[in-house]
Amino acid sequence: MRSERGGPEAVLLDMDGTLVDTEGLWWRATEAVAASLERLLGPSDVPHVLGRRAEDVAAHLVGDGTSCDEASRGGAASVVGRLVSAFAELIGRELTVMPGAQELLSGLSAAAVPTALVTASPRSIAELVLPRLDHAFDLVIANEDTERGKPYPDPYLEAARRLGAAPGRCVAIEDSPAGIAAATAAGCHVLVAGTGNGLPSLDRVLLPLPEWQPPRWPIQGVITPPIGKLTRRER
Repeated sequence: MRSERGGPEAVLLDMDGTLVDTEGLWWRATEAVAASLERLLGPSDVPHVLGRRAEDVAAHLVGDGTSCDEASRGGAASVVGRLVSAFAELIGRELTVMPGAQELLSGLSAAAVPTALVTASPRSIAELVLPRLDHAFDLVIANEDTERGKPYPDPYLEAARRLGAAPGRCVAIEDSPAGIAAATAAGCHVLVAGTGNGLPSLDRVLLPLPEWQPPRWPIQGVITPPIGKLTRRER
């Protein structure tokens, strides 16, 4: 087994912005729905949108009280469906797989390392993306699978639990602040992917865990875990 040589017991991968270039699509979908609520998105909305579940984004949009009419037609629950529908439409037309994603996944398969897709997107969106990745994940954790989504640690803890792996022996690959916070809080070793970094190499993912060192931001590397469980915030 890989873990007998000091490498990870499992690799847990984010989807949007990490394996597929969809964060811009999610922003555009959210922007369109927000406009229908007579709301203009700006920089202050970014942490409430990127890396977050549709339910959280809908609550953020409707919670500002920008549309009484929308609230009377179902409020956040109605907005969730519209967000997911708009996102799915854009994915169907414009989905792009991140450079190096399929090579990394193929390498993990060849090394017989268990993998999980851990996404804030609903399962219906994950199912649209999975055929393009051409990889048999051992597990998919979507937003329906935990009560709380990123930035809470629940999705990564659930993925490790279902795989029978210790979170501290898992590598998580993430790109967004919410996802990085979630994986780090769960106790995973985190590699940061994203603009300027790209995806980590297979060799880096499979390094013996004790040899990893905290990076100098923003280059990719391990964020030293754990930082403890995040306190639940009431929205």
